[in-house]
Amino acid sequence: MIKKHQFTQIILEILTQYFDENAEDIFQNSPLLQYLNIKTKSANKGSKSRPSLGNHYALYVLVEDYINKGFYNQNNYEEYEGARFSDLLRRQRELPFGEKLQNHALNHRLNMEFSKYFPTIEQKPILRDVETSRYWINENLLIIEVSKIKYNIALVVKHIIDAYVNARQQSFRDFMSYCDELLQIENKDNNDAVNFIKTLLRPNIDARVFEITSYAILKTFYAEQKIFWGYSLEELTEDNLILYKTGRTNANDGGIDFVMKPLGRFFQVTETIDVNKYFLDIDKVQKYPITFVVKSNETTEKIKEKIQQQAKLKYKINAIVNRYLDSVEEIINLPILHEYINTIIEQGNISDIIQEIAVQSQLEFNLNSSNNN
Repeated sequence: MIKKHQFTQIILEILTQYFDENAEDIFQNSPLLQYLNIKTKSANKGSKSRPSLGNHYALYVLVEDYINKGFYNQNNYEEYEGARFSDLLRRQRELPFGEKLQNHALNHRLNMEFSKYFPTIEQKPILRDVETSRYWINENLLIIEVSKIKYNIALVVKHIIDAYVNARQQSFRDFMSYCDELLQIENKDNNDAVNFIKTLLRPNIDARVFEITSYAILKTFYAEQKIFWGYSLEELTEDNLILYKTGRTNANDGGIDFVMKPLGRFFQVTETIDVNKYFLDIDKVQKYPITFVVKSNETTEKIKEKIQQQAKLKYKINAIVNRYLDSVEEIINLPILHEYINTIIEQGNISDIIQEIAVQSQLEFNLNSSNNN
């Protein structure tokens, strides 16, 4: 039974444009379309940040190559020498949100995930020759037979992925307009600026937006704090705390999100209260203490309690559990970020948050280039 969601209706509408009354039957008989249905369920949700488009685009560029080379509804694809890897990767990086994509989806990730969802289907979406670095879409998955009539879904697959990307872009377009507004708000009433920032601190806000906003708040908040340090009491150095962003926002790169100088504190931003996520972050820095910035209104005590409960179920041994919990240096939730905003207002530095959000958003969402298009 196919699980339907909000974007499923778009898929069916696209199918109907191409195949009229046969749309539903083709959908039901196509593992590839069902895979796309699974992969597009987040189209209208804001809970995730950057769309995970590696597998979508691996499929997209191969289907596009299949169409552009004239094999759609032809019978000679088996004679095709295959698409070059370099051409496919370059094309992926030309697509929206694709500029940082690597080779994983083309080489194995798409096929592995497809097999996970459809373990009984021997056919895999991507065929490749490792020695020549040539790639083909599996045409057997593009040809669907309904009532003894064969239909080619290549155009539909490309159309569905285009529609999905457009849907995902909409939330980013909205935020881009907010960022433009930020720069105009900056010199106006602080109440407008504060209200705007607080709208970005909701449990259902886009994770990418939350990471940018929390970074701007924390950087501004800590900038007013000073420490004195040195190698002797006679020679102490006075320094403000500086927070650095260490990589792409909400990237699945195995890194730490923020680092503070000169204290060397690590900060990790997360949407979940999942012990596996927390302990994975702790393990990758060899149990170095980490401050977790959590997109939640639950109290820090409740969050810690949930982490502890999950940890006990997972590990059973108190010594192991306590070792991990000792590495949770601090938990910063949404109410604490609101408190920090109030402190920043009292210090008269609210415009610093706005400027930082605008800068980070321009970097993350490519606002300059978007505005020029």
